[in-house]
Amino acid sequence: MLTAAPLLWAGNAVVGRTVHALVGPSMLNFLRWLLAFIVLLPIAWRVLRPGSELWPHWRRYSMLGLLGIGSYNALQYLALQTSTPVNVTLVASGTPVWMLLVGALCFRVRVARRQIVGAVLSILGVLLVLSRGDWQQLVALRLVPGDLYMVLATIAWAFYSWLLLRTSEPQALRGSWSDFLMAQMVFGVLWSGAFAATEWTVGNYETHWGWPLVLALAFIVVGPALLAYRFWGEGVKQGGPVLAGFFLNLTPLFAAIMSAAFLGETPHLYHALAFLLIVGGIVATSWRR
Repeated sequence: MLTAAPLLWAGNAVVGRTVHALVGPSMLNFLRWLLAFIVLLPIAWRVLRPGSELWPHWRRYSMLGLLGIGSYNALQYLALQTSTPVNVTLVASGTPVWMLLVGALCFRVRVARRQIVGAVLSILGVLLVLSRGDWQQLVALRLVPGDLYMVLATIAWAFYSWLLLRTSEPQALRGSWSDFLMAQMVFGVLWSGAFAATEWTVGNYETHWGWPLVLALAFIVVGPALLAYRFWGEGVKQGGPVLAGFFLNLTPLFAAIMSAAFLGETPHLYHALAFLLIVGGIVATSWRR
């Protein structure tokens, strides 16, 4: 499950790149979650009833919706307005480190030596991909405001993952993945809608409807939104947020493979070496005596 989620999110990056001229980034995020809400409604509508156990815990679910659905993607798209994809992905590769820091500082989780080793190996693997096998390219990188937005995005995702594990509401919601996701989505759609409204008010984006955008939305809704978040939530619950954070670094590798398949970009030897480093980081983190 922790492998399937990055695979679908890598597909989201490739598809999102093909339709970036058809719709604004925040509007794309809003449409993604609004349609996912509609798709999930027939099987999770009970969550919205007045007597549902969602409402006594609305503050927690509002926070999960803000961090995991509304903020992360909105900040990522905002970062891409002033930063390059290389810089944004480089900053995002620090997610395992933020997982460790947030867990240690805010949730009093002890950091093991194997987790530190795994973090180093995993980040080296992502850096190898970003530098295309030439470490001198990393020296030329310069931080811009977008990079700071991406730092906030990775911190938001770290808090979101820890809150997934530490959420203590009744089993009626936690026992069903659809109910649990719908509880987050109720507030996540509101947050993403607010960001899309702000973009529409102050931005210069237009939405160009047609089959390319419709087909892209169909994939984004079913795959990266519903299935990926279902897999991620279950994977975090079983493996823990720290281990899950390392699997996120598989996303750029999957994106490289998909780019080769669909965009004509040929993979290189450093992709294979990076894959071995990232897998080594995952193994080191998950290893138990």
